[in-house]
Amino acid sequence: MIDCGEGTQVQLRRNKVHFGKIDHVFISHLHGDHVFGLPGLISSFGLLGRTKDLHIYGIADLEAVLLPVINYFSRELPFKVVFHHIDPYEPSIIFEDSVVEVSVFPVEHRIPTVGFLFREQPKDRKINKEICDFYGVPLRVLPKLKKGEDFIRDEGEIIANEKLTFPAPPPLSYAFCTDTRPNGSIIEAVKGVDLLYHEATFMGAQEELACKTFHSTARQAAQVALDAGVKQLLVGHFSSRYRDLSPLLAEAREVFPNTRIAKEGTVFDA
Repeated sequence: MIDCGEGTQVQLRRNKVHFGKIDHVFISHLHGDHVFGLPGLISSFGLLGRTKDLHIYGIADLEAVLLPVINYFSRELPFKVVFHHIDPYEPSIIFEDSVVEVSVFPVEHRIPTVGFLFREQPKDRKINKEICDFYGVPLRVLPKLKKGEDFIRDEGEIIANEKLTFPAPPPLSYAFCTDTRPNGSIIEAVKGVDLLYHEATFMGAQEELACKTFHSTARQAAQVALDAGVKQLLVGHFSSRYRDLSPLLAEAREVFPNTRIAKEGTVFDA
């Protein structure tokens, strides 16, 4: 989960997200709308009987702020809260397993803030069962074929992997970039991703205000997407002054047509 503002638990239940599936929480920065929901969520995890560790990634101040609250209100949690400190000024990989790699990159806000980049690990090739049966490939060899190895028959004939398998689907990538003014380093960090979420707090008419408050306009978010060559852009984090979001979407689409609004509960395919 990325960030945890007030109302997170309500949205999780509304969208039928099982609490037990959340093992890693990534916090971009320490403004209340991105972190105030975390103490309550941790408390709820304890009441629900969670036993597996919860990993939280953020700047060192997050642990300093959150730990006293946990110790006061949830001092007998049946699980460990494991803090992982992020350097907000240096790009780095902060998590990796067999499925995904997560890295951070600095963005430009009033306080130390990071964006997150999620990249799927390369996937295995797919077995072409019909061709494998034709060449008599034994079951024990299939895992090696998935990793790209050729098949050597008993008589020494080499069957190229490309004959026996289909290409693996390309790994997907997602970048999360919120509470920032646009800058060139962000463009480099998110270059070519399949799906970019970028804040669009204001419309172009408020560009001066956006700059003053370290935020972006819808047009600026779209320009980042265009310059970075991403495939799809999601815009969000809108100022409450905008009751109708369609003008922000229209403004972004003038620059980057493949833009969509990140509305609560909407599911997007990369």
